[in-house]
Amino acid sequence: MSIKGQACVAGIYEHPTRRADDLSIARLHADVALGALADAGLSPSDVDAYFCGADAPGIGGFSMAEYIGLNNLRYMDTTETGGSSYLLHVSHAARAIATGQCNVALITMADRPLAAGAGPVLAGVDMSKVPEREFAPPVMVPPVYGYAMVAKRHMHEFGTTAEQLAWVKVAASHHAQYNPHARLREPMTLADVMASPLVADPLRRADCCVVTDGGGALVITRPEIARSLARPVVKIAGAGEAMRHSRGGRIDLLHSAGVFSAAKAFEEAGVTPGDIKYASLYDSFTITVIMQLEDIGFCEKGMGGRFVADGNLISGIGRLPVNTDGGGLCSNHPGNKGGMTKMLEAVRQCRGEAHPSVQVADHGLVLAHGTGGLLSSQHMAGTVILEAA
Repeated sequence: MSIKGQACVAGIYEHPTRRADDLSIARLHADVALGALADAGLSPSDVDAYFCGADAPGIGGFSMAEYIGLNNLRYMDTTETGGSSYLLHVSHAARAIATGQCNVALITMADRPLAAGAGPVLAGVDMSKVPEREFAPPVMVPPVYGYAMVAKRHMHEFGTTAEQLAWVKVAASHHAQYNPHARLREPMTLADVMASPLVADPLRRADCCVVTDGGGALVITRPEIARSLARPVVKIAGAGEAMRHSRGGRIDLLHSAGVFSAAKAFEEAGVTPGDIKYASLYDSFTITVIMQLEDIGFCEKGMGGRFVADGNLISGIGRLPVNTDGGGLCSNHPGNKGGMTKMLEAVRQCRGEAHPSVQVADHGLVLAHGTGGLLSSQHMAGTVILEAA
């Protein structure tokens, strides 16, 4: 069944911290949960469905449900697909509401890799137990290497340049200066990005996302509940999810699962990429944004580099504003899983509550998209389209 208009985002909250030295993971989850419920004007007793990923400590969602005080649950979903988990949670929550399985769903995400000194590892995932480890050297390959391969292949096939990649960072930094909580708030020029040290050819340090602590939460409700609350109503118009993996080494580095997840979301919402005026796109690296712009359908395959050039992603200047909070490249990438923050800024834009300097005037339809895993191997894509009531 279609979820178009069957559920709404009623509450959101993003933890202001970017380094949680004195906060536990459980406390971060509780903070964002209570923050989102307060934003919606609801309480823990109103929640009858809970969604979380592997970052939630304890046994599945049980431990956090008790810690937060969710005493009336009748539905739980602990889907884990890396950074895209929380977009899938939105889709799953909307479908559970549409089929009468719950009325108010709470989605939380939180972690503290920076304070723990964990580095760029995926929250809650033990890579030592994946099946292929029996046949591969016991060496952890940093994600930047895989994304560098994608970027290099894109350059080889389509003539994409390092300067075009840099424009993605320039746009993110331009937006981040208006976000008081952003990890990196200093605007960068094209020359600044190009002067950044090379990490894995062709990616420079400025092409890589930040590592932060923190988290966020969402409250999804039945439409009649959302309309009864004193907040702008944001309808879930469509959603899609899809997976791609390395197929035993026969990987296509030039296409992501977003080709399929976005097509499903657009079909369900009954709109096209041309109708979208703002997009929250996963930005673990600058090449991630370029790939998603192509695969979602904002431009033709191979044209992503040209699309982002000359400030085309900057709000008020470019054709398609992207990541107006500064994104994972500058603001927040908690637990190295950025799908939650993509949803949060998409909701802000759809409500008309983004910072005035970056708020999109025509915000009736916005899109959030996340990629969990690695574009160079296994990954899961989630796409959500939101509509202002």
